[in-house]
Amino acid sequence: MAGQQRIALFIDGANLYATTKTLGFDIDYKRLLKEFQGRGTLVRAFYYTALVEDQEYSSIRPLIDWLDYNGYRVVTKPTKEFVDSAGRRKVKGNMDIELAIDALELAPYVDQMVIFSGDGDFRSLVEALQRRGVHVSVASTVTTQPPMVADELRRQADEFIELAHMASKIGRDPSDRPNRSAVAEGERPDRARPAVAGPGLERRYGIRQNQGDDVDV
Repeated sequence: MAGQQRIALFIDGANLYATTKTLGFDIDYKRLLKEFQGRGTLVRAFYYTALVEDQEYSSIRPLIDWLDYNGYRVVTKPTKEFVDSAGRRKVKGNMDIELAIDALELAPYVDQMVIFSGDGDFRSLVEALQRRGVHVSVASTVTTQPPMVADELRRQADEFIELAHMASKIGRDPSDRPNRSAVAEGERPDRARPAVAGPGLERRYGIRQNQGDDVDV
């Protein structure tokens, strides 16, 4: 039954932003949590993004702060700047490794994972998770030209979630943006109950072993 499924969400922030921007809507991250809390026991919701360290102000910082106070486990790292062979300044901030490690470590404790990304580099990760008995869904879109999801990733997934069809459920009113006032108020959505965790998971993810206490997702 859906209520017995232990679910974890893994959001590739940059990839999801590019996808929904192309589709013409913004994610309401509170509604996103509630959507998957309704599908089972939401164990964790991770959000991954790289940040430019030397910027005095980052436009993504209010969102990061809001997510961190409202049920998401935010994972960040600084971007790296380099100059390519043509002398052009490039900024690199790939979070694939961080996402993959967290997913593999959490795999024994969940039944389903949803990866919000169309990056074909995650195909091998999806296959590895499936070998561990995890049902893996990929959320992106094929409605754009070209599609925002790599074909090999979509084919490897157990389920493909078309984000264009989810807009009415997880989209937000443009006037209702996460802001610092929400952070200051300590606003939090309903919490999910944890699955049984093993040694190390209590320390790494904040899941308490063999307890039914509420924890932050």
